[in-house]
Amino acid sequence: MTAYYKFIKREQQDDGVSVAYYQPTKHAQGAWNEHEQHMAPATGLLTAELKGYAPQAGTRIARISLDILGLIPLDDFTITTRCIRPGKTIELVEAVMSSRGRDAIIARAWRLMTQDTSPIAGLEDQKAKHKPENLPVWDDMKGWPGGFIESVRLVAEPDRRSGKGMVWITNDMEMIEGEPTDDMVHLLGMVDTANGVVPRLGLGLSKLEWMFPNTDLQIHMHRIPQGRWLGIEAVQQYGDDGIGLTSAVLHDVQGPFGRSEQILTIRPMPR
Repeated sequence: MTAYYKFIKREQQDDGVSVAYYQPTKHAQGAWNEHEQHMAPATGLLTAELKGYAPQAGTRIARISLDILGLIPLDDFTITTRCIRPGKTIELVEAVMSSRGRDAIIARAWRLMTQDTSPIAGLEDQKAKHKPENLPVWDDMKGWPGGFIESVRLVAEPDRRSGKGMVWITNDMEMIEGEPTDDMVHLLGMVDTANGVVPRLGLGLSKLEWMFPNTDLQIHMHRIPQGRWLGIEAVQQYGDDGIGLTSAVLHDVQGPFGRSEQILTIRPMPR
């Protein structure tokens, strides 16, 4: 089994800050530029660092907010992780990915206290109509280039269309070479593809006259996801002043577990 990243080393500082050194493989390559990383596996790796940083019993990650500060180089990088708001029941942890002398992504995770709320639990988001194993293969996204897109497998609900629909996605990769990947890291490492499963402008980078990259990714989870298939029930909307929004209900094979949002900058494709 191959991986998206190779772990190099880790430095633990006296103030509790953790600095991890990584190298991306070709499978982390992005779609917009051949010399950049895809945001999806970068999200998965940042999730792994946030999840593994000084975990506290009785808490879990409920939200991860990621801001993309620019192109993510397909080159060696560090992830610096620290706690910026400590607490026994509410804690905010930050992980910053840096490469070539600049920060590329800032990720922050709220870890909240867990307790039994099953007597009052309730959801409005509905389960998917079909299980992924019962849906046909959907290869339309393969019109996009890059090692990450090559690494994934997709199936789609028959009513998927430009602007709205549901797609299931999985892969057979490890996030970090030589280390088992837990379900949450595996699934959150594919959420960024929400921006590409129902694009209003169609599929296939070479045919596009407009580009619509996201500058952030927000993930909220009302429960911890499980399994290896991620269901993305997405809606993509464009405003009339160059800004758009991709919103999604996120599913695993048991049902919905959270939601994601991505703000888009819509601009003519450079030629």
